[in-house]
Amino acid sequence: MTERLSQLNRNRIHRALSRPNLLLGGDRELVLITGLAAVILIFVVLTVYSAILGVCIWSVIVGLLRAMAKSDPLMRQVYRRHIRYRPLYRPTSTPWRTL
Repeated sequence: MTERLSQLNRNRIHRALSRPNLLLGGDRELVLITGLAAVILIFVVLTVYSAILGVCIWSVIVGLLRAMAKSDPLMRQVYRRHIRYRPLYRPTSTPWRTL
């Protein structure tokens, strides 16, 4: 038995292939979208107050996204799948069953 175990091939799974895609510690797409919204706010209004407000809002949201990713890095995908579920599934064997 031990001879057979030593003959098994071992393949390494690189961490970059299995870890979630994060940016600044938060979900990549959400961080980029909030950054884009903050930049749009800054350059549309073009005042010092809008620049300060845009940076503050973006930093707060990135902090929240980091906390969300720390809790579960795939939370956005899980939530999107959750809202697609129907509230009630009929107890039928197949969707094409006639009643």
